[in-house]
Amino acid sequence: MKIKFISAFLVLALTSIACGFNVDLPKLPTPGPDVTDEIKVPTPKTDNVNLSLSFGAGEMTLATGADQLVDGTATYNYEAFKPSVNADGDNVKIQMGNVKSIPSFKNLKNVWDLKLGDTPMDLTIESGAYTGKFEFGGLALNNLTIKDGAAHVDLAFSKPNLNEMSLFHYETGASDVKMSGLANANFSMMDFSAGAGDYTLDFSGDLKRDASVKISSGLSNIIIVIPENVNAEVTVDSGASNINAGSNWRRP
Repeated sequence: MKIKFISAFLVLALTSIACGFNVDLPKLPTPGPDVTDEIKVPTPKTDNVNLSLSFGAGEMTLATGADQLVDGTATYNYEAFKPSVNADGDNVKIQMGNVKSIPSFKNLKNVWDLKLGDTPMDLTIESGAYTGKFEFGGLALNNLTIKDGAAHVDLAFSKPNLNEMSLFHYETGASDVKMSGLANANFSMMDFSAGAGDYTLDFSGDLKRDASVKISSGLSNIIIVIPENVNAEVTVDSGASNINAGSNWRRP
């Protein structure tokens, strides 16, 4: 009886509030013509650069081969998406326009197509719901941090990282993420944290030193690929889970 009474009271209260106030729903953003901005960032004269990419929603492609720190384009059809570049010494931030909320991304375009140079750097990528294609092979990454929401990401180190990476930290929500050539990242520590989703971590490549990997996730499907010639020890601390290992693995 108490539950029914409280529910009825809440319905009456909400009805009363609705009658007393007008609620203005946010207007859907109106797309305009496509605009393409060049993004060119000279390499700061420093031993190590802190490069931060702050991207909301859309599509982002990162590749190697720039003859400066960053060289590429941003194409968008909504003025609020216009990116900005802020450089302060060895700290460089490329940021999408300040968009607090987007009720619908239908018919909107926001595409970053960037190349990065091989200067030593700490790279941070923060994004929302987006599609990303990242090629980091041949860069000189000291640290790599990626934080995103519901994303679809293909990430590769097709060539060895030129520097020894201290930490590769990846934090994501309910996403579909595939990473390959991870041994080429040349990290000491990798920390991967994810929500529900599908994830593939392929540790192929040239493993030059010992490394530790920590993987934390919710209800998800995780595929870990380790080449046969790599000595690896895997410890699983999990509740309800289904683990399938190949015939080459030895259980204690």
